[in-house]
Amino acid sequence: MTDDEARARRRRRPMSRIGDLIPEAAARLGLADELWRARAVAAFDRIVAERAPAAHGACRALRVDGDALVVEADAPIVAQELRLHARQLAEAFRTAPAGAPIAEIRVTVRARGSSPGASA
Repeated sequence: MTDDEARARRRRRPMSRIGDLIPEAAARLGLADELWRARAVAAFDRIVAERAPAAHGACRALRVDGDALVVEADAPIVAQELRLHARQLAEAFRTAPAGAPIAEIRVTVRARGSSPGASA
């Protein structure tokens, strides 16, 4: 074995899944909260697609405020659909790996002319 091969072999580390490395790297960069929020928003989107498909694509999770998940709907009819399924959605979000221990879902309707996800 040559010296180059020996050095290369010593440098190799066990393989890791990139998904396992991201949280640690985000924490070191001070981005842990942003990573958690992105995962929670994606989890809520998947849950809505499964449990309230009529609202999928027309709403988004904004933040966790105390024990409530604040969700923005694009129209009143979408908000109503979310409210009808709120108990199911909250339970699914509580038990999702990227979810949070929430007690309720608070739905707001996006003001006309504002961009999705914009906070006032």
